[in-house]
Amino acid sequence: MLQIATDKIAHVIIRARDYDSGVNAWAHQGGGRQHGTRTELHDFIEGLNEDEQASLVAVMWIGRDSFDAAELDEAIRTARHERTVPTEDYLMGEPRLADLLEAGLDALGISPEDAEDDLQRPV
Repeated sequence: MLQIATDKIAHVIIRARDYDSGVNAWAHQGGGRQHGTRTELHDFIEGLNEDEQASLVAVMWIGRDSFDAAELDEAIRTARHERTVPTEDYLMGEPRLADLLEAGLDALGISPEDAEDDLQRPV
């Protein structure tokens, strides 16, 4: 069972897509930990608790076919036990992070589009 809310995964997908596309003028500002999309995404992932981070990694692994959706619990356990670098650095080093998270959610029977639409619904 996922130990992270779908809206948090959707937030990571949206911000990762912004960061990868360079659409946001601040996305690649500088190269250090300054303002912008990179810092926001980094800090958001860093702020997740260990269970949420492990679930996020597991969804990404399922999306890249390292694990099958039926192996979600095993993927989460593996993410917890094999962590060697900060999760935010590991995930942000994946160039297709948004695509892999979407594929992982889809494999788990969760609509990534619905989750993203819920976050982007106008106020």
